[in-house]
Amino acid sequence: MLGLLNACATNQIVVKPDPRYAPVDLKAVGFQPVANGSIFQQGRSVRLFEDSKAFRIGDLLSITLSESTNASKSAATNTTKDSDIGMSATAILGVTPTHNGDPFLTNSLNATRDFTGSGDSAQSNSLTGEITVTVADILPNGTLVVRGEKIIGLNQGSEYIRLSGLVRPQDVSANNVVQSRKLANARIYYGGGGAIADSNTKGWLSRLFDSPIFPF
Repeated sequence: MLGLLNACATNQIVVKPDPRYAPVDLKAVGFQPVANGSIFQQGRSVRLFEDSKAFRIGDLLSITLSESTNASKSAATNTTKDSDIGMSATAILGVTPTHNGDPFLTNSLNATRDFTGSGDSAQSNSLTGEITVTVADILPNGTLVVRGEKIIGLNQGSEYIRLSGLVRPQDVSANNVVQSRKLANARIYYGGGGAIADSNTKGWLSRLFDSPIFPF
C-alpha cells in the first residue's frame, strides 16, 4: 500500500536544503540596522571610491565554476625465475645403490616461475557554471568564509550544487565574482535525485557483488 501511494504521489523536488550550506541568519546573530540617518547608515554604508564587493557577513558573492581534472596512470610488472638442481648418484660405503642396474639416488629438480601484470587507469571530470553564495564568517586576517547551495527542480527530478570554501578579498573581481580555482579548502558537490538519478543507480544487490567484501 505504501509503495502504491508513493507511486501515485506527484513529482516534487526530492533534494532537500542542507542546513550546513544555509545563509547566515542575521537576526539570530543580533544584527539590527540602526536608523541613525536618512542617507548614511552606520555599519551598512557603501564606500564611494571602492567597488561593490562582498566584505561583510551576509553579503552575496558569485562563484564561477570552472573545474577540470584529468588523471591517468599505468603500471606493468614482469618477473621470471628459473631454478635447476641436479644430484648425482651417491655411493654408500663405496657402493652405488642400484635397482635393476639403475642408480635410484640420482635426482633432479627444475622450477620455473613467471609473472606478468599490467594495469591502466584514467579519469576525467569537468564542471562549469555559476552559483551565488553568502559570506558566513570573516577570519581575523580578513579571509571570507563562504557557503551556499543551488537546487534546481527539473522534470522527473532535481539537481543541486553545494559549495563552501575560503576567499581572499583580493581575488574578488570588480563585479563581485571570484573563480572557483581561487577558493581555498574548497568543497564542491554536484548531484541530483529523482526518477532519472534512481534509474542510473545500481541496486543494493549489484553493489554488494561489486564491493570489496565480495570474495569472488
